[in-house]
Amino acid sequence: MKTIPASSEKIPAVGMGTWLTFNVAPFTEARKQRVDVLRAFLEAGGRLVDSSPMYGLAEAAVGYCREQLDGAPQLFSATKVWIPTRIAGVGQMNLSLKLWGLTSFDLMQVHNLLDWEAHLPTLTEWKAARRLRYLGVTTSHGRRHDDMLDIIEKQPDFDFTQFSYSIADREVEEKLLPAAAARGKAVIINRPFRTGELFERVKGKPLPPWAGEIGCSTWAQYFLKFVVSHPAVTCAIPATSSVEHMRENMAALHGPMPDARQRRRMAEYFERVAG
Repeated sequence: MKTIPASSEKIPAVGMGTWLTFNVAPFTEARKQRVDVLRAFLEAGGRLVDSSPMYGLAEAAVGYCREQLDGAPQLFSATKVWIPTRIAGVGQMNLSLKLWGLTSFDLMQVHNLLDWEAHLPTLTEWKAARRLRYLGVTTSHGRRHDDMLDIIEKQPDFDFTQFSYSIADREVEEKLLPAAAARGKAVIINRPFRTGELFERVKGKPLPPWAGEIGCSTWAQYFLKFVVSHPAVTCAIPATSSVEHMRENMAALHGPMPDARQRRRMAEYFERVAG
């Protein structure tokens, strides 16, 4: 469990992303199968589900899955506004509520910082009206890190920030993660597997003999534990369409977490075997 600095609320350190994986059409076996994926996530103790209007049909698929799992544990609902202008943003957020089947969101984020200055007054109003609990901003790997840093340091209204981080992409360790920690911002990490590329890089390679010391029996757990053990990280959101992979991901919530020395050892071993 990790703590949200703005409130001291705790959430599990592994969440669920929906980019690509939940962009599935209605009335298909693929959409029905996503119900099993969400069920496995919840049964393993997951809470935070992250989506966006940018992800095609993903929000509608999440809403469908929620409906099928009526009575299941409550999600920590996180989505985004991704459109220019304040008026269009209001319409988009209302549509997201309808698609998810909710009356309020736990977290609304401005996707890739798109027109965030225009959306901030609406987000602040919705938070005051309890239509949102937290506000956030996001960016993707290698994009607008300087702008994100400026927002973290100068905009107290945002409770969350989201960006890419993995054992192979560690640039954010230099400025963004320390700044988020210093300013009391929760951090969601996207692309912890670099959209699956990390598995290709270690294909056929063994885990280190000391992996059991940090509770890892698979590469997925190794990669996730590296990310979520960083003190500034609140939650990582790997995406999958596989029940088996979901259970594998969620196993990273259990067992010992690596300390700073072990994290360095993990990164060194990855660099050695991944080339």
